[in-house]
Amino acid sequence: MNLTVLLSVLLVCVPLAGLAWSVLTVDKQGRVAVNDLLSRGAAPVAVAASGKPGMFEGIGRRLTPPAYVAFLDRLLALAGRPASMPLGKVLGSKLGIGLAGITVGIYLTAIGSTPLMKLSGLFVLFLGYFIPDLLLYSKGQERQKVMQLELANTLDQMLISVEAGLGFEGAMARAGENGKGPLAEELVRTLQDMQVGRSRRESYTSLAERTSIPELRSFVQAVVQADTYGIAISRVLRVQAKVMRVKRRQRAEEKAMKLPVMILFPLLFFIFPVLFIAILGPAVINTVVTFSGQ
Repeated sequence: MNLTVLLSVLLVCVPLAGLAWSVLTVDKQGRVAVNDLLSRGAAPVAVAASGKPGMFEGIGRRLTPPAYVAFLDRLLALAGRPASMPLGKVLGSKLGIGLAGITVGIYLTAIGSTPLMKLSGLFVLFLGYFIPDLLLYSKGQERQKVMQLELANTLDQMLISVEAGLGFEGAMARAGENGKGPLAEELVRTLQDMQVGRSRRESYTSLAERTSIPELRSFVQAVVQADTYGIAISRVLRVQAKVMRVKRRQRAEEKAMKLPVMILFPLLFFIFPVLFIAILGPAVINTVVTFSGQ
C-alpha cells in the first residue's frame, strides 16, 4: 500500500513538474542569446565585484528557469535588494534548503503509517524549496507598507521645499537626506540614476517599477506628464500631497471599520467562554452540590 501511494504521488508530481518546467523555459535558447549579448563587456566587472560563486549558487543558477529568476529578481527589488541576500545567494539557498526539504519529506513519507503523515511529508518536500520566496515576499510587503505610510509626509516636505524656491530634484534630494526609511532610499537612488546619465523619465519610471504602491505609481505618472507638458511642478505636488493625505485617512477609516469584524471571532471563541465560566461556574457548582446533597 505504501509503495502504491508513493508511485501514485510520483506519477502525479513528475508530469506536473515537467509541464511547469516546459512552460517556464519557453524559448530558452533565445533568452540565453539575448542575455549573452547584453552582458558582453560587463562580465569581468561582475566577477570582480561578486567573486567566485559557490557550488550551490552556480548549480542553482543553471537549474532555475529564466522566467523564475526574473520573478525572484522582482521580489528582491520589492524587498530593497538587501546586501545580505543577493540573487545568487537566494538561488543557492533555494537549492540547499530544497534538498534538505526533499530529504526530510521522503523520510516522513517513507516512515509514515497514516495518510496525514504522508501528506505532511509531501508538504515538507515542496515547502523547503519555496522558503526563500516566502521570506522575500514578506520582507517586500513590509517594505511597501512602510513606504506607503511615508509617502504623504514626504510629498509635504517636497512641496514645502519647492515653494521655498528649490527645484524638484533639489526637493527630492532634501527629502532623501532628511528621511529615514525605504522611501528616502528610493528617492536617493532615483537621483543617482540621473547622475549617471539616465533621463529623468527613465529614472522616474524605474522608481515606479521598483515598488508596488498604486499611490506612488500615480505620483510618478503625474510628475512625468508634468515634465513632458511643462506643467508647474508645485501645482502637481500640491494636488498629489492632498490626494495622498485623503487616501491615508481613508485607509485608516477602512481599518477602523474592519476592526469589529476582526475581533468578533476571538470574542466568540476565547473571551466569551472564559467569562461564562467565571460568571456561571460558581452558580453551576452550587446547584450541583445542592441537588446532589438532596
